[in-house]
Amino acid sequence: MNTASGAAVKTLDDLFLRELEEIHDAEHRIGAMLVKMATASRCWKMKRAILNHLLETERHVMKLEQVFGCFELPVTRRTSKAIVGLVHAGAEIEADFGESPAINAALVSFLQKIEHFEIAGYTSLLQWAQLLGNPDAAELLEDILDEEQTAAQTWCEMARSTSNEEALGKQGWEDSEDSEEDEGIRRSSSVAT
Repeated sequence: MNTASGAAVKTLDDLFLRELEEIHDAEHRIGAMLVKMATASRCWKMKRAILNHLLETERHVMKLEQVFGCFELPVTRRTSKAIVGLVHAGAEIEADFGESPAINAALVSFLQKIEHFEIAGYTSLLQWAQLLGNPDAAELLEDILDEEQTAAQTWCEMARSTSNEEALGKQGWEDSEDSEEDEGIRRSSSVAT
């Protein structure tokens, strides 16, 4: 089907592929960013949560590659300009609050923004995979969406339980200067590119 100007009309298939390519790119960029966030955190509970989410992110990349396969499409990436912007904002937050007791609250706020972006993308992809009649892809996307929603809840609980209080100076700020542990965090990502 063509428009009056002769250009091909884009369909839901085209939209699905575009969003899939962008979320695939986003997951790669988020993986690299999570390594930096774990290093910046001054709370071991938060570092562990971020590193656990890094492992989930790596699994998300693999599941997305399977989704491409469900549609018999080559695995590709399209630059996610939204995530590029969010990652840039995260670097600014880290630079501005890196030596502050507010760093953990700043990181949690940033991570919540990332999760909401991902939840929106996966919700759309899931609905579209269902409409396009691909239950295998829909199941993979639903698994990822469930994990992203759980991660969002984790960050909310972390904000309520510790990081916001730390930012006020009402709880002990766990300043971690253990460079060996931080070096291990920097090496822990296979997604980081």
